[in-house]
Amino acid sequence: MTGKADFTDEEWKLVLEGPPSAGLLVITADRGGSIRETFSMAKAYTEARKGHGESELLDALTAAKPETDHTRYQTEDELKEACLKHLTDSVDVLKSKATGEELDQYKQFVLGLVQRVAEARKEGFMGLSGERVSEAEKAAIGEISAALA
Repeated sequence: MTGKADFTDEEWKLVLEGPPSAGLLVITADRGGSIRETFSMAKAYTEARKGHGESELLDALTAAKPETDHTRYQTEDELKEACLKHLTDSVDVLKSKATGEELDQYKQFVLGLVQRVAEARKEGFMGLSGERVSEAEKAAIGEISAALA
């Protein structure tokens, strides 16, 4: 099993940045709802910890507080580019250190997290459209999936 000790500090930081960066990308894909969506991301981490012991890698990942620094980006495009780079960098690190199964678990965690974030609120004016995921959020999830591939 692969754990935090198998990574350098910089590599581990990259692995940690991937999931919250993906969540942030979905949160910023569409206006509004960021508080509810942020809580949803934190809840995804909490629920993943309930599976404690199934994966040393995911245990260590979900034990860390999800952090992202969105203040260092001047535009939405810069933020998007940085978030997608965090994902591809984290996958590259995991390909070199983790097993194929652990890499798949990481990807599933990220995709589950972003789906949960996207579904955190109803879309449209005051949620009247009843849609759970906006077109912009669907597009962001598609880009996240591509970055994880």
